[in-house]
This record gives sequence, structure tokens and C-alpha cells, in this order.
Amino acid sequence: MQERAYFFISPGDEVYEGQVVGENSRQEDMVVNITKAKHMTNMRSSTEDATVLITPPRQFTLEQALSFIGDDELLEITPDALRFRKRILSKMDRMLASRRGQ
Repeated sequence: MQERAYFFISPGDEVYEGQVVGENSRQEDMVVNITKAKHMTNMRSSTEDATVLITPPRQFTLEQALSFIGDDELLEITPDALRFRKRILSKMDRMLASRRGQ
């Protein structure tokens, strides 16, 4: 996923459905399961996975985060973190709401 988006979370952070974990270069949302493991294949290189570097997540101040959120998003503010999330958490509920025009 790192080739497609800039992350807002670090590896090992707890995530949930509807949480915004990064920003992609396209206008529309990209729904992904960030916890899904990499597919295993029979072809392996001894150094292929060892050379993958994880870029540090993008950090926001409160003011930056408030100006960044979209119309369909909310900002969770806790003592430890600022987290972006969708107003409607479930993907199916978001699709139904968009069909109804909400």
C-alpha cells in the first residue's frame, strides 16, 4: 500500500473499519483492508522483503488536521493521537447512504 498512499498510522497501530489510514493521489476514496497479510507465492527472493523500507507516517497538528478533514469525515482527538475516520464507519452503510443522497 505504501506505493499508493501516504500513511497517517505507524505499523502496529490499532485500526478499525472506517478509519482513514492514509491519503492517496486520486480524488475518490480507496477502501482497503490494511491488516490483510501479503499474498504468499512460490517464487521467493532472499532479499526481496528485506529491502522494503517503511516511510514514517505523516504527523498533523490539531490545526492541520482540522483543515485536512473532508465533508464526510470526522476527527477523533485523544490524549495520545489524532485519528481521522469516516462519518459513517461501515462501507456498506456509506454506499447505501450515498444512494439515498445523504
